[in-house]
Amino acid sequence: MTQRTAWLTPMMHITTSLGVAAAIGYGSHLIISGELTTGAFVSFITALLLLYNPMKHIGNQFNKVTFSFMAVERCFSLLERTPPIRDKENAVELKEVKDTIEFRNVDFSYKKGVPVLKKINLNVKVGQSIALVGNSGGGKSTIVNLIPRFYDVTTRKGGIFIDGIDIRDMTLESLRDKMAVVFQDNFLFDGTVRDNVKIGKPDATDEEIMAALDMAFLTDFIKSQKDGLDTRIGERGVLLSGGQKQRVAIARAFIKNAPIIILDEATSALDNKSEVVVQKAIENLMKDRTVFVIAHRLSTVRNADRIVVVNEGEIVETGTHDELMTIESGVYRALYNTQFQKGLHTLKAEPAEESTADKPAKKQDKPSMPVETMQEVA
Repeated sequence: MTQRTAWLTPMMHITTSLGVAAAIGYGSHLIISGELTTGAFVSFITALLLLYNPMKHIGNQFNKVTFSFMAVERCFSLLERTPPIRDKENAVELKEVKDTIEFRNVDFSYKKGVPVLKKINLNVKVGQSIALVGNSGGGKSTIVNLIPRFYDVTTRKGGIFIDGIDIRDMTLESLRDKMAVVFQDNFLFDGTVRDNVKIGKPDATDEEIMAALDMAFLTDFIKSQKDGLDTRIGERGVLLSGGQKQRVAIARAFIKNAPIIILDEATSALDNKSEVVVQKAIENLMKDRTVFVIAHRLSTVRNADRIVVVNEGEIVETGTHDELMTIESGVYRALYNTQFQKGLHTLKAEPAEESTADKPAKKQDKPSMPVETMQEVA
């Protein structure tokens, strides 16, 4: 479209130049022949030149209108597109999750011929907490994204079954209504705390919202704000600290009261102090629910009912923390020992830093600002 309309501006310049030249030539002839006075000729040329800018403006507006029609056409084409993941005919509603969530021979690939998951078999009982751990890029997030059907299993032989029914035979609305997801980077809208929490339950009362915030350890923050629940948090929660943003997302999951919870690296981007508070909120959220947890900090998943180690798209180990630690040369044991040793090195380094800070040259006149305060200011 740009190529089609690019000719308009230079063509207007050429047309205007030729028109003025023709007018001057013909006007000179009329003046010499006595048919036109000099004043009338000058007035005509002035009016002709003044007409140029409005004509140019009309041409520019024509370009803008043309591009607007193109944008509208593009918008409608997106709105009218049929999504690849949709309800089947005669899809059934998932009313409740009673017994199991089962992965049977699940394969998945984002690009044809490049498998991401291979033969995933996993049986989860209702009320269990399942921790997915392993190296980055192993397929952990992909596994949990298949449960609410953000993507579909790529093989017909395999599938994910809830109480024996393939989730592809369920309505998307009823399936996703039974799930709440807390990501590492949750999207918060430019509105109030109340607006963002009510996304989980649009008809929630203020009492329900405050109960959810209390379980997410945000009550003190809300009470400290002049506007309370009507405190604005900015686009993507820019007016909140990292820990506060996560707790708003957890409160949103609380108020939805879904039986299945998915936690995808919910604490990995937080400092140690914020992580402790968020972890307590997560423990409240996990009570009496079926939970899938993805975590790189293995200390946060030690108490999971079952730990599933995923590497290169395959399940390589499953068991409790104690069971996996007894496996000689096990993947989980190696990951845990690596993190544990790293933690010891950090702890050993801290006293040295403190002793340096205690020197007179490093002495501060004022106490440093607490971590939480700095985050709230940011």
